[in-house]
Amino acid sequence: MSTDTPPATLDGLLQVLPVPLFVVRGDRLVFTNDALRTMLGLREGELPTILEFSARFSPDEIAWVEPLARALARGEPLPEQPTWGRMRGADGRQHLLTLLHAPGRVPEEQLVLLLDAEGGDAVRRLSTALVSTAAELLRCRDETAVLELAVEAVHRQGFYVSVMLLEGDFLRHGPLRQEPESVAIAERLYGQALHEVRIHRSAMPHLTDVLVRRKAAFHPDAFGMVRKIHPPDVADSIQSIYPPGSRALDAPIFVGDEPFGVLAVQSPTLTPANAGALELFAQLIGGALENVRHHRAAEERLAEVSRLQGELVASERLTALGEAAGVVAHEVRNPLGAILNTVAVLKRESRLGPSGAAAVEMLEEEAIRLEDIVRDLLDTVRPLEPRPRPVHVGELVHRAIGQLHGREDLPTPRVAVDEAPDVPDISGDETLLQLAITHLMRNALQASPAKGTVRVAVRRVPQGVSLVVEDEGPGIPGVDPQRVFEPFFLTRANGRGLGLAIVRRVVLAHGGTVRAGARPEGGARFELVLPL
Repeated sequence: MSTDTPPATLDGLLQVLPVPLFVVRGDRLVFTNDALRTMLGLREGELPTILEFSARFSPDEIAWVEPLARALARGEPLPEQPTWGRMRGADGRQHLLTLLHAPGRVPEEQLVLLLDAEGGDAVRRLSTALVSTAAELLRCRDETAVLELAVEAVHRQGFYVSVMLLEGDFLRHGPLRQEPESVAIAERLYGQALHEVRIHRSAMPHLTDVLVRRKAAFHPDAFGMVRKIHPPDVADSIQSIYPPGSRALDAPIFVGDEPFGVLAVQSPTLTPANAGALELFAQLIGGALENVRHHRAAEERLAEVSRLQGELVASERLTALGEAAGVVAHEVRNPLGAILNTVAVLKRESRLGPSGAAAVEMLEEEAIRLEDIVRDLLDTVRPLEPRPRPVHVGELVHRAIGQLHGREDLPTPRVAVDEAPDVPDISGDETLLQLAITHLMRNALQASPAKGTVRVAVRRVPQGVSLVVEDEGPGIPGVDPQRVFEPFFLTRANGRGLGLAIVRRVVLAHGGTVRAGARPEGGARFELVLPL
């Protein structure tokens, strides 16, 4: 304080200041202004000792207030940083105050100001809560979970909050915590759920400006913003529900360098100070969303690495199998041809008798079965070069059913085909696709009981055409469903383990996907998706 100002004039200025203050010299207060006397209920001219004054603080504060009071009484230097404390007023109410000090008019005096710190305390509480929530956000692995946790944390601090999601040129409400009555009114007037209402960015220029400038906007009049977003009837209904004097904050949320949306907060207690904490929290939300996307990308890369590793193993296995198949085909097919020729000659021989004829018949069946195995083995390993032409999947299904109907080696379950009317043709190799679908249908028929049902569904899907085949057999218990597509993997004692391997090779050669799984009601479910 300057010593050039006359004492009477200076005291007069201090007396009318709205901030409580006092001047201390030694162990006594030598001056108090009107604001301090009103707050503490002091009489005119009453000047307590510094220790009497410090007794007004909360008992929890005494541990640091008394040493501070003794330092003041001795004229020792005080901490440079503001000190926070709670003091009991004349009305019995606790006041949170910041103690600031400055030199007095003479060296032995100290001027102490008591600034209202309730606002700062509220900011500290809000910041502490939001920082704690930010640590939880980083553990989320889903974007919706991040947003729900964030809006709940802000709402718990006494604010209304919603996230406006940016979708191209439109904005829509994401997770929110608003008055249920106002949400119901808005949905009734819009005629749809609030989350489905899409508002063009041009109708919300204040939010567009927030995203362009990447800086939050504080609005002293929240309802002015409401009227910019909603039609008058919706805005009137909202204003009738929320407390008057509400303020609003729109804080941008960015994920990396891409705009994601806006954190919109409203409350009568919203101030520029706590708005700053909320703007920082919006940045932390963006960081948590980016973290989720990094984890998702890492999982996708890991899945891709696993897929490529599986394909490499499968390719090496097929290479070895192809070499063996070539030897088998060469060494087995010629003897098989000789056997079948001999069987044909023997069948024309009239002197065989019933037992001889039965033996020849059995020999022919086993030779044909062995030839089928060799053919399937070659189909499994031979290079596939599809020759595409328009093919209708439903037609191939019906053709496969016709080929397999009445086979003595197959059960005769009921086959129910459900083909959608809008299924388009695909571009594929008709011969290879017929081979794959026939093997898939044969597998389902072999797995089903005689009185069961094989269900076939052909549908158009975003990726192309889907073929689903379900049976009522024993299913695929206790193993990874994708292993059934490996060569020689058997789920039945009388199987060959080659049919589904052929199915997979044909589908992959057409750029499609094939999945195996359990049917909820029991049995197995296979789905082929072939691109158009």
